[in-house]
Amino acid sequence: MKSISRRNLIVTAGLFAAGALAGCGSDKPAASTGSSAGSKGGNYKIGVLQLTEHGALDQTNKGFVDALNDSGISCSVDQQNAQNDQSACQTIASKFVNDGVDLVFAIATPAAQAMAGATSDIPIVGSAITDYAESGLVADNDAPGGNVTGSSDLTPVADQIDLMLKLLPDTESVGILFCSAESNSEVQVKLAEETLDAAGVAHERYSVSSSNEIQQVVQSMVGKVDAIYAPTDNTIAAGMAAVSDIANENGLPTIVGCDTMVEDGGLASYSINYHDLGYKAGEMAVKILSEGADPADMPIEYLSSEECQLIVNQATADALGVNVSILDGGQTV
Repeated sequence: MKSISRRNLIVTAGLFAAGALAGCGSDKPAASTGSSAGSKGGNYKIGVLQLTEHGALDQTNKGFVDALNDSGISCSVDQQNAQNDQSACQTIASKFVNDGVDLVFAIATPAAQAMAGATSDIPIVGSAITDYAESGLVADNDAPGGNVTGSSDLTPVADQIDLMLKLLPDTESVGILFCSAESNSEVQVKLAEETLDAAGVAHERYSVSSSNEIQQVVQSMVGKVDAIYAPTDNTIAAGMAAVSDIANENGLPTIVGCDTMVEDGGLASYSINYHDLGYKAGEMAVKILSEGADPADMPIEYLSSEECQLIVNQATADALGVNVSILDGGQTV
């Protein structure tokens, strides 16, 4: 898959698994922050709570750890994956509190919500979360006011819809596919609906409550819509292979919210880079641990529009008979 740097686009508006301790950083002593590990001059203990396994969240995790390593702080990282189980999120959150970790990195909204519900003292840095305030994680995205901060995966939804209409100019109706259990998907769905309304294109919501419903719901869209829009939704992203199998077989182009969803068969996206998103969160964590920064005073951070990328799946385009050479730059694979 080849990506093209995005130009001149405006961003308008992510079962308990026992993880081994993984070393990070260098052998340099960590600066003290008054926490149990830092005050002793030893390794910081960092817990990572990832909601589930799929490419975008995995890349977010890797970016975070890379930032820790590049910073040179001394730390140990306890990696835990909840396998998309909310009760597992809560169990892992309680574990981190009992372990007395110095900081938690929470990947995706449900993971951050579980962690925030378990402690108001331990710093929590989130990522792959669209709107922290809307999700009840902070008082305000510009002034969090508590122990939670992080980086947002708000994508250029309006530009993604514009991309759809450019590639598929005959589109008269769009099915918006998302998981009703994910609050941040609602934010993106509303943005998509506003853009489609402005363009005079009809749209309908198609929601699933779990991954088990994806195949049936996508199948129900066949013959009713001309194209599918799927935002950065964890459930849909994890099941994107199933979505694309049905959609592509039935001639339904799918514009998606992130690059990994394109890699799994979606037609195209203007996407943020999730490794970069995790790296930004890692830099925030380092400031909290080694510089004494307070999450309450750290605004939610975003990737800039210039950091977004145009991603196209040439195999999908060929299968659907979509001409992607009209795109700016014309680079596809």
